[in-house]
Amino acid sequence: MASAPPPRPSDREGPGVRASAVLAALYEFDGEAVVVLTRRAQHMRSHRGEVAFPGGRQEPGEDLWDTALREANEEVDLDPADVELLGELDHLRTVTSHSFIAPYVARLAGRPQLTPSPDEVEHVLHVPLAVLLAPDVFREERWGIPPMDRPIYFFEVVGDTIWGATGAMLRNLLGVVTGTYDPDDHPPPWGALPGEDRHDHA
Repeated sequence: MASAPPPRPSDREGPGVRASAVLAALYEFDGEAVVVLTRRAQHMRSHRGEVAFPGGRQEPGEDLWDTALREANEEVDLDPADVELLGELDHLRTVTSHSFIAPYVARLAGRPQLTPSPDEVEHVLHVPLAVLLAPDVFREERWGIPPMDRPIYFFEVVGDTIWGATGAMLRNLLGVVTGTYDPDDHPPPWGALPGEDRHDHA
């Protein structure tokens, strides 16, 4: 993964703010980099059927890296011993609640044998980064009323639309991986990468 500056905190961090962490686990398969994602179970109270990284809320006394490992183990049976931390992406504040998400990027030695927890996960997705970078997969929309509107990022893959917080974190990840991410060129929480307009892919 290309070198990146330290992750920027969100503007909602501090005492009394709920924290969550997610794990973007990467591995190489047939010469391609692949990221592990999940499709949330249909009976979940929120974000049912949506694509997400394994992750969840921090527990008392737990650091956020341990949160990401624990949640990945609970959701898809990923052994923490098989995970090598590579880095941390920008923290993402959520729009609908007073909380933030810390995304961690990790490497796996090979394609993992994962088992989705039926309580939380409908299906485990193994998505090559090349698919996410392909033409016409990525798009950006502006939601809200100016000047309070914000960019929302979408990745259209076979069978799923990846968007929302996961779309934003994926875009950040792809920018770092491809060496096109520059934190000085996009205002919080997200903005355009250098040389990119609203219809370019990350």
